[in-house]
Amino acid sequence: MRYMATVRGLIVIEGLIGVGKTTLCRILEREWGARLVLEPAEDNPFLAEFYADPQRFAFPAQMFYLANRYAQQLQARQTSLFHPLTVCDYLMAKDGIFAEMTLGGHELTLYRRFAGLLDEEPLRPDFVVFLDSDTEVIRSRIARRGISAEQVIPAAYLDDLRARYYTLWERWDLCPVHVVRTDTLDYVSDLGARAQLLQMISGWLEGKPAPGSPPPYGASRQRTLFGGQG
Repeated sequence: MRYMATVRGLIVIEGLIGVGKTTLCRILEREWGARLVLEPAEDNPFLAEFYADPQRFAFPAQMFYLANRYAQQLQARQTSLFHPLTVCDYLMAKDGIFAEMTLGGHELTLYRRFAGLLDEEPLRPDFVVFLDSDTEVIRSRIARRGISAEQVIPAAYLDDLRARYYTLWERWDLCPVHVVRTDTLDYVSDLGARAQLLQMISGWLEGKPAPGSPPPYGASRQRTLFGGQG
């Protein structure tokens, strides 16, 4: 049954690789008729060089991502008035997280100067859904995906990335951030679990959170946990 939105809204789905972001975005597109904004798919011409020599090519690779993500979000903002509901699978703030992981010294300073000239979030979400799972769960999903470039991602990298996201949420004040654990939450094949998650998101969208839901980040700095423990 399609969701009949009574308010306009923008939902951002964030999380680590392999946690189910794009899958949830496509479910919202299919079930609710949401307009879908996925991270730019253009090949980064510096990516191969970055993998071969990260220290030398991290800066051009990161600047390419910054420019592409920002251009896409500007374009999406211009057309958002014509869509009652939009779902996006990343925040612009994500770019800064990855820049801090790959850049240092003068390059990071220069990146921050460029990024500081841009609007912090061209698309201002009503709220963020941050999907999270244990690192070993994520690694098992990455292994099943079978994408060769992803198989070399170490657990320490995922742990570091997760910690940086939560550091961001601690100071985040643009909108609420709801954490959803996907360790055992199967919203792909379990229709009951999917309906429960969609009901939860619908409540956040309409300002009517489910009874007993803890406040999200961006409100009282407490986590909303759904679908597991953490």
